[in-house]
Amino acid sequence: METEEILIKNIDPVSIFGLQDENLNLIEDAFPEVKLTARGNTLKLSGDGENVNRASEVIYDLIDIGKRKGRVTGHDVNTVLSLKQHHPEIDVPTYMEDDLILRTYTGENVRAKTGGQRAIVQASNKNDITFVIGPAGTGKTYTSVALAVKALKERQVKKIVLCRPAVEAGENLGFLPGGLKDKIDPYLRPLYDALEEMIEFEQLELNLVKNVIEIAPLAYMRGRTLNNAFVILDEAQNATGMQMKMFLTRLGINSRAIITGDITQTDLPRHKDSGLRVVQNILAGIVGISFVYLDRSDVVRHKLIREIIAAYEKHEQEQSKKEAGKPGNGR
Repeated sequence: METEEILIKNIDPVSIFGLQDENLNLIEDAFPEVKLTARGNTLKLSGDGENVNRASEVIYDLIDIGKRKGRVTGHDVNTVLSLKQHHPEIDVPTYMEDDLILRTYTGENVRAKTGGQRAIVQASNKNDITFVIGPAGTGKTYTSVALAVKALKERQVKKIVLCRPAVEAGENLGFLPGGLKDKIDPYLRPLYDALEEMIEFEQLELNLVKNVIEIAPLAYMRGRTLNNAFVILDEAQNATGMQMKMFLTRLGINSRAIITGDITQTDLPRHKDSGLRVVQNILAGIVGISFVYLDRSDVVRHKLIREIIAAYEKHEQEQSKKEAGKPGNGR
């Protein structure tokens, strides 16, 4: 058993510990062998020696981050824990300061939280078209929307266009209740959610009314030319090959595009190939087009998401081996 005491100086301890010690609870979840006890501006760590040292490194990084930005959020804690686990060589506070994408209307910092998200930022800055392929929870959509909002705020583009395939609705939107907006909004909700975190509500509504920000199903892109725009195609694994070609050929002068998706979660009928899967071979090697691949180390949602993804990957590998071993396969 080892103990260590950390004195929190020159900053309110609550800004580090979180309301009702919620940040400390996240750290204890990550280090179940370590007990954290907060009294005033002193934090006591006790438990297994190696894990106490690792947990104390996280605390010191969070103190540094808190002094730079005023307070530590749950996202900050999860980011530091992820970086410490997967990229221990990185100076975390400096890394997080360098990866600022934008500040929201509430003053929150939106950052690239993982190596994969940093790759998205770098690829989008250097290329007109960026494909981002990876599992759920890796921040593909959120990071892409943040880059689009930044480009709009800095007047690099005049509008943002966000679209998704409404696969579940198919060709039968008429059977759903309400007007057209009511029918398609459920499929576009994640895009609204990301925007609402970054842009003040009244400003967002004004931008939507003026079509400075446009959110629409993929089918509505046909026949258009999008100039001076930052265009995002989300859930692109649900676009067919023809839809993908249609979308990519909409790009006009001074426009950029990010296409995101998870090729392991397509909702297309079995007889239709995912345009996102096919396009990797068709466009590979073209200058100005980049492919960024994320994996479970980039997951920034609940810590169990990584375990869920790993379990499914293992299951799929085992199923593939069983299929390959059946009589008649491979002949």
